Amino acid sequence: MSLNWRIALLAAAVGLYAGGRGAWVWQASEYGRQLADQAADYIEQLADKDRAYGREREEAAAAALEQLAEQQTQRQALDVRLQEQGKTHWQEMNDAQKTQARLRDRLATADLRLSVLVDAGAFATPGCDGGVRETAGTGGLVHGAVRAQLDPAHAQRVIAITDDGDRGLIALQACQAYVREVTK
Repeated sequence: MSLNWRIALLAAAVGLYAGGRGAWVWQASEYGRQLADQAADYIEQLADKDRAYGREREEAAAAALEQLAEQQTQRQALDVRLQEQGKTHWQEMNDAQKTQARLRDRLATADLRLSVLVDAGAFATPGCDGGVRETAGTGGLVHGAVRAQLDPAHAQRVIAITDDGDRGLIALQACQAYVREVTK
C-alpha cells in the first residue's frame, strides 16, 4: 500500500504542479494581454492628445499668420499714406521756397518795396512830421496812415525770417500729420 500511496501522492503532486503551472501561465498570459491592452489604450490616448495638440498648434499658427498678413497689409497702407504725405510736404516746402525766392527777387530788383505802418503819435510834435511822410497811394489798407519803407537789406532779412517761419510751420504740420497717421 505504500507504493500505491506514493504513486497517488506523486500523481497528485504532478497534477497540482501541472494545474498550478497551467494556471500560472494562463494568468501571466491574461495579465500580459491586459497590460498590452492598457498600453495600447494609453498609446492611443497619447496619439489623440498629440493630434489634438498638433491641430491646436496648426490653428494657432494659421491665426498668427493671418494676423501677420493683416498687419503687413496695414503697414503697407500706412507706408503708402506716409509717402503721399511726404510728397505733399515736399511740394508745400517747394512752393514756399519758390514764393520766398520770388519775393527776394522782387525786393532785390526794387520791383517790390516793404513798408511798415508808423505810429504817427510817437513822432508827433507840434508843427513837425518827424521826417516821416505819408505815402501817396490809392491801394493802401489804412486811409491816411503814416508808412515808412524798409531798407532793402532789412527787407531781405525779414523775408528770410518769414521763410524760416513758413518752413517751420510746414514741417510742424507734416510732423502732426505723421503722428495722426501712425496713431490711427
